[in-house]
Amino acid sequence: MSQYAPSSDFKRALDSSPEANTEDDKTEEDVPTPKSYLWLAVVSCFCPAYPINIVAFVFSIMSMNSYNDGDIEGSRRLGRNAKWVAIASIIIGLLIIGITCAVHFARKKPVLRVKSMQICWSMSIVI
Repeated sequence: MSQYAPSSDFKRALDSSPEANTEDDKTEEDVPTPKSYLWLAVVSCFCPAYPINIVAFVFSIMSMNSYNDGDIEGSRRLGRNAKWVAIASIIIGLLIIGITCAVHFARKKPVLRVKSMQICWSMSIVI
């Protein structure tokens, strides 16, 4: 303990110092949650590009886990990766659907023509 009692001048000097002024500093609660694009990854799972859309889903989950662990920058990076992989998955899925429809509807379908059918019954007796 010191022999001098803290005076009010000393307290005012400390309160006005930049180290004591923490009102402008952002805390972890003030930092907005980075986007994980989970909804986009789930939508991309309905497209027929299965290995790619599962990767987007995994990136999205990893983004949320990084945020929960306190790694804000890693969460942003994984969220961006999830977004671009999900967009690529949707585009590839739409291309697959378009090519499949084009091939299906563009091929020539055989036409069945029924001529007069004659049914011949022959009986053979085997002795």
